[in-house]
Amino acid sequence: MLAEQQRLDEDAQRRRHWKRWGPYLSERAWGTVREDYSPHGTAWEAFPHDHARSRAYRWNEDGLAGICDRHQYICFAIALWNGRDPILKERIFG
Repeated sequence: MLAEQQRLDEDAQRRRHWKRWGPYLSERAWGTVREDYSPHGTAWEAFPHDHARSRAYRWNEDGLAGICDRHQYICFAIALWNGRDPILKERIFG
């Protein structure tokens, strides 16, 4: 049996948790249809970038070069500061 098949079998049988951590963090979640709760389907107007750093997402999370557990209960990502703006940059757009 190939090593990869063995890992998949162990994960499926819950003997080892090979998929517990991974690159399951999307680069961008704000302004997407999935997070749109506006009455007319205008995600970009109802959820602008300024809200992205202060709002908890319901369906997923986003970040730069992030990793998380398979359920996105714990997420790790980098944040950058350009030395000028009042906020850290946690996503590509903005």
